[in-house]
Amino acid sequence: MKHLLGILFTVVVLSCNDKTTSPEVEPSDANDLDIQAELASIEETRAGFVLAIKENRFGDLKNYATEDVKSLTSDCGVWAPFKELQKNPTGKFHYDSLVMRPRETKIVSDSVAYDFGTSSTYYTDAEGEQHELTATFLAVLKKDKSDGRWKLHREVANTRDLE
Repeated sequence: MKHLLGILFTVVVLSCNDKTTSPEVEPSDANDLDIQAELASIEETRAGFVLAIKENRFGDLKNYATEDVKSLTSDCGVWAPFKELQKNPTGKFHYDSLVMRPRETKIVSDSVAYDFGTSSTYYTDAEGEQHELTATFLAVLKKDKSDGRWKLHREVANTRDLE
């Protein structure tokens, strides 16, 4: 069995060393972009997303994300009660607002950017007590081809604070 695994490993390694015949993708020239305009557009998306939460327009949040958005957010520690109440709202629960504090926003190409920073989520629990939850996030944004707006494509957030 060990010999069979060794042979299989060797075949896989050798086959992975072959050069592919598909052409490499050339990155778009970032010098052709108006970086300040793109950053302003990303800020506009961020502000619209935050406002939709504050105004309880949760159905509008899909307008700020790609169709295949994936988001991994904290669900442990102090975040666990919030996540549970989001799934099964009871009592006076209310998702009050979100404050995002980007530390670094980079335009990678004409269609991809990333946003890195911290955020505070404010909510009222079932008993009416208000809470603030902090997180650090990394978000990948894609520019929508149909409307030219930046949208959330991937997000990873955790409970660790940068401070």
